[in-house]
Amino acid sequence: MAILKIARMGHPVLAQPADPVADPTAPEIRTLIRDMVETMIDAPGQGLAAPQVHVPLRVAVFLTPPEGPEDRRELVTLVNPRWEPLTEEKDLAWEGCLSVPGLRGLVPRYTRIVYEGTLPDGTRLAREVEGWHARVVQHELDHLDGILYPQRMTDLKDLVFETELKHRAALRPEEAEE
Repeated sequence: MAILKIARMGHPVLAQPADPVADPTAPEIRTLIRDMVETMIDAPGQGLAAPQVHVPLRVAVFLTPPEGPEDRRELVTLVNPRWEPLTEEKDLAWEGCLSVPGLRGLVPRYTRIVYEGTLPDGTRLAREVEGWHARVVQHELDHLDGILYPQRMTDLKDLVFETELKHRAALRPEEAEE
């Protein structure tokens, strides 16, 4: 396993749609996924898409939000994933990104979605999710379409340095709860 270099905003690999994976069970895809998970944990991050590690393929890994009495988190690894909204309702929340270090942005996202993809063993996964889980999926899968979260923002005044976020929360208390 290896820690991979993370591409930063401005690198061309982040601005183009990723290519589909011909064989999701191929050994090189399993190796890529292992390296992506190690890189995500090392960074640390909540998720990582292959273009973020300079690989233009439709592969994403992410951790689900804590669930259940033990606050269990699941590691999800998807090849050739896709998603669609189940509602028109959107919610605003602060997001960050390993490819946009040091910044946070207030991003609108659908509150309920369905996503599906192929697991590294070749089986299909399909889920309906909401809340933070839905947000993480949309964020990571945007990378596969060449989209970074600032491109989803509706007001660039809400793009701030992490060190200054405390001032924004003081100005707009409803955002501090997000």
